[in-house]
Amino acid sequence: MIGVISATESGGRAGARLAAAWPARTRVYEGPVREAFERAFRECEQVVCFLAAGAVVRLAAPLLAGKGVDPGVVCVDEGGRYAVALLGGHGGGANALARDVGEVLGAEPVITTATDAVSVPGLDTLGFPVEGDVAGVTRAMLDGEPVALEAELAWPLPALPSNVGAPGAGASAGAQLRVTDRTLEPALREAVLRPPSLVVGVGASKGAPVDEVLGLVRESLRAAGLSAPCVRELATVDAKRDEPGIVEAAGRLGVPLVTYTAEELADVVVPNPSDAPLAAVGTPSVAEAAALRGGGELVVPKRKSERADGRPAMATCAVVRRPARGRLAVVGLGPGARDLLTPRARDELRRAAVLVGLDQYVDQIRDLLRPGTRVIESGLGAEEERARTAVAEAREGRAVALIGSGDAGVYAMASPALAEAGDDIDVVGVPGVTAALAAGALLGAPLGHDHVSISLSDLHTPWEVIERRVRAAAEADLVVTFYNPRSRGRDWQLPKSLALLAEHRAASTPVGVVRNASRPDESVRLTTLAALDPDSVDMMTVVTVGNTATRAIAGRMVTPRGYRWQGV
Repeated sequence: MIGVISATESGGRAGARLAAAWPARTRVYEGPVREAFERAFRECEQVVCFLAAGAVVRLAAPLLAGKGVDPGVVCVDEGGRYAVALLGGHGGGANALARDVGEVLGAEPVITTATDAVSVPGLDTLGFPVEGDVAGVTRAMLDGEPVALEAELAWPLPALPSNVGAPGAGASAGAQLRVTDRTLEPALREAVLRPPSLVVGVGASKGAPVDEVLGLVRESLRAAGLSAPCVRELATVDAKRDEPGIVEAAGRLGVPLVTYTAEELADVVVPNPSDAPLAAVGTPSVAEAAALRGGGELVVPKRKSERADGRPAMATCAVVRRPARGRLAVVGLGPGARDLLTPRARDELRRAAVLVGLDQYVDQIRDLLRPGTRVIESGLGAEEERARTAVAEAREGRAVALIGSGDAGVYAMASPALAEAGDDIDVVGVPGVTAALAAGALLGAPLGHDHVSISLSDLHTPWEVIERRVRAAAEADLVVTFYNPRSRGRDWQLPKSLALLAEHRAASTPVGVVRNASRPDESVRLTTLAALDPDSVDMMTVVTVGNTATRAIAGRMVTPRGYRWQGV
């Protein structure tokens, strides 16, 4: 929850705007400012103050308990010009909140965290728990000192600065960054990243107390020298998905509970099968089988809980270490305008250690990449090579972003990449604004009813197939958006397609022609099926042909949805 506090009428109006934009996320605190701030500081994960920065500093000072527990605090000036991340930039999420507040209020976010200022990833922003001398190692990264990277687990990390390298890369490295799931006491000037490498399988008798389940899990990890923050999930059989002791144990550990059917678990080969779970839930193993179901190394075989009263154990657990997997994010950049690049796409670009893409698309977003990002770029016509390269990099255990224009899944890189990728890497799809949508928004509402997109490029699809699809769209009275409509080597396909549509549509049917949608040299024309000159179209153009209901209204192309109330 985000607490909102103001002291003046103008601050109150700005706070109300924020609360209206985020009704489920905000709580407005009224009354004397000091009391309101103290309540919000105690009760909320984040606080936005429409107050002077000095006043907020004095209010917060006596309440500070530590960066791990203090809320993130953002201060907005009286004129609403700046949103300042004042406290808890990373741990409290104030940096991200300042950006979000800025978007709502039109304020400039002010972020002074050193790592953000120079685009170096903060160790507490990598998505993993981190322990040890975080400030000291971060300072070494910022100062350009050699920092040794000791990756006991080759987990896919974002791009790190060039001064962070393998042990021995800098003999004088006094700082160290370690990636491990083993319990250890960090050395001086050492930070330890805890990747989510461990899966704990659990079984429990009906009514098993949560303290018994949780105590067994924690003791099993401690005895094996494994770190609890590295647990990614608890796993069990479907029949135990609502067992309170298991459900609450997962909640206290802060991890999801994953369940499998008895049949799925019975197929898993385990070292310690038993007749008891077979009779109870239909599988000879619950804890070991559930932990092993997704693959990995069994590092803690089945253990039973021990009860002080000497009665039979009510819980079992086993621990598996999952192997590190590479990560491939297939990212759609949108039609070209920076403000149509989604926040999720930005995050993935900064999450990647390797970027693969067409050279002209790389140029669009090069400034968003973190220092140290390795860029693999190539020219037009190398789509399959880029897809193979991205998958190969991910298979080496790296965090990779493969970029494409528009939506990466629409006539772009997702298809060849996923055809190449197996189940040995993690794949994340990041949607983008397509060319058809960007063009449609400029034209009006041409896609207001059923529509289809058809590429007229016959480089990968025989013309006979394309023609059959155009005929079907014409007969079905669908709005049609043509991608790749015309190039210097393909100048007859568009006229042929328009002629096929004209067999079923009037000459006056509206047609929208948009070139370079959302880019500085964009052009938008509304014409008709009879008047469209194919020679005015090129590969940078999207052509949208209306159906029999599409109309030109006030200079805009509109395909009615057909709501019943429109005729009332």
